[in-house]
Amino acid sequence: MNARNEISYRLALADGFQREAEEDFRLERWRSCVDNAQLALENAGKAVLALFGAPPKTHDPARELAALLRSRELPGSTRLALQQLLPELLALGPREHFLTDYGDEATYTLPWELFTRESAEGALTSSRRGTEIAREITAKPRQEPE
Repeated sequence: MNARNEISYRLALADGFQREAEEDFRLERWRSCVDNAQLALENAGKAVLALFGAPPKTHDPARELAALLRSRELPGSTRLALQQLLPELLALGPREHFLTDYGDEATYTLPWELFTRESAEGALTSSRRGTEIAREITAKPRQEPE
């Protein structure tokens, strides 16, 4: 794995999904907006994880990031940025990924019935904030622990 290529690829995916989420919001496609915002943020999270090794094949980079925070000594500024990214990843995790694709199978609620303008706005806010944090983290040269 080439970390720089992986990071560039993941950030490009994040950008593409973010553009689609923004367009979906303009078109009032709430389910699709949340779905694309989740994928944007997921890929931004994987870009950050690529700094520390190959990103996992998962829809839950928050779990990997939390494990990284528990297990590694990191520079204070990096740790702080990762701690700021974690809540955004948790806000749009695998649960939202599955709900946007399958709906709520327990209640037989279709995905298009689950999401509203408000949930789409929240998803966009999280994905915007999270992808910006990811860009800041991946743009910094790697440092030794502080």
